[in-house]
Amino acid sequence: MTAPPLILLAAGGTGGHLFPAEALGVELMKRGLRVRLATDSRALRYSGLFSKDMIDVVPSETVRGRSPQALARTALMLATGTAIAFNLMRRLKPAAVVGFGGYPTVPPLMAARLAGIPTVIHDANAVMGRANRFLSKRVSAIATSLPGVLDKEPSLVGKTTTTGTPMRPAILTAAAVPFAAPGMDEAFRVLVVGGSQGARVMSDIVPPAIEKLEPALLGRLILTQQVRDEDMARVRAVYDRLKVKAELAPFFSDLPARLASNHLIISRSGAGTVAELGAIGRPSILVPLPGAIDQDQFANAGVLADAGGAIRIPQSDFTPERLASELSALASEPARLATMASAARTVGRLDAAERLADMVMKVARLSA
Repeated sequence: MTAPPLILLAAGGTGGHLFPAEALGVELMKRGLRVRLATDSRALRYSGLFSKDMIDVVPSETVRGRSPQALARTALMLATGTAIAFNLMRRLKPAAVVGFGGYPTVPPLMAARLAGIPTVIHDANAVMGRANRFLSKRVSAIATSLPGVLDKEPSLVGKTTTTGTPMRPAILTAAAVPFAAPGMDEAFRVLVVGGSQGARVMSDIVPPAIEKLEPALLGRLILTQQVRDEDMARVRAVYDRLKVKAELAPFFSDLPARLASNHLIISRSGAGTVAELGAIGRPSILVPLPGAIDQDQFANAGVLADAGGAIRIPQSDFTPERLASELSALASEPARLATMASAARTVGRLDAAERLADMVMKVARLSA
């Protein structure tokens, strides 16, 4: 018997790249196709859809500086990775290769182009990432999570489709939980997260902000916060002294369920976070990561803020006083929280995996 066609997925080794790849992989497998993942060594820690025997590690390198030495090292690693990936294409013979951003996607996508294999890139940000920007003119088709990302580039618009960000099953389950705004005498549940490694700014700003809240609100507050190990003792000391109900951990493996069970999320605004907040429909205070060359997190947060589903606060304005003021206002206006939740939901696309799978099958010339 002939094996089903193979779709090779390429992604950087972080959750923001791997989770959409996983979601597409689940959908493609439902349709009877095979999938594999080409990535860097970080993904070997990943415990989702792709078991180790489904992962091909391809050498790659991020641009880490503009010196001749740094650029030469990056070029050499990408060339090496492309040669290895080309041999991978010859061995696997995928029907298409789909990249989800990050420099580890460059060698597989370039190798696929050299081998004449159809290629697709997906970009989850409101501003296209540098790796995808490099690949955009070289691939067969482009999928974006958000509309308008490439509107100013006529040469790319014709091969671009807005699909949304594919959501892993846990997010789809969480999205089925309706938002229920807290009554004025009910618990006010707040979740604070900072990305895959946690954000120190949350440990620096959130505890002194909580300290400024009125006693009545402190009594209602149930706080869940992602905290780095090195910050744990000082953060816990503040909440213990205030007698705040707080659960602290460096990492939450059940984050989708926690997003659904809280009334307000305080977070960075990576593409995955913004997409998940939209899919689940939860109000948020977003603090974009400063200093990024393309300001992608600022633009991502703007999508939810412009829709009315989030409050965007630049890190320079993210002070204990400002956060305490926003928390107090939101806790006293349940109707506003409900409106923000509904507005956030308008940004989400729960059918993104199906839409992207349709696009990939079309590019690969496979029947549905």
